Amino acid sequence: MKIGIVTDHNGVELKKYLMNNITQHEIIDYSPINFPTDDYPDFAIKLGEALVKGKVNMGIAICGSGIGISIACNKVKNIRCAKVSNLEEAKYTRQDNDANIIALSSKLPSEDALKIVKTFINTPFSNEERHQRRIDKIKKYEENHEC
Repeated sequence: MKIGIVTDHNGVELKKYLMNNITQHEIIDYSPINFPTDDYPDFAIKLGEALVKGKVNMGIAICGSGIGISIACNKVKNIRCAKVSNLEEAKYTRQDNDANIIALSSKLPSEDALKIVKTFINTPFSNEERHQRRIDKIKKYEENHEC
């Protein structure tokens, strides 16, 4: 599996830690250079577009709180990015929502972030009718509403 990863200047150390510890998958860094003045939307959109184009299968996005980058990722059509803070959220966002990008706060302890990301990666979508129905409604809205 190919996984894209991005961060703004806040999450450089966490990004490096995750890249060094997720060895069973190919990790593609879409924010290879970070500066103190970089802006997370630039990297979030790059990751979202790579996922939609099939260059990666999933994504990891990191910023100070995880919130801003998740909002930016979700502006890309067909992206379902969830800001996740714990193992339970990582499990349910994949199992119930089929999220394709996980957003993390750079303030998470590295070991906790790694466990959360591994849970996200390894949890399959349930394919339950009620969950698929809800995702289909989101997709239909995206297709029919250009804002």
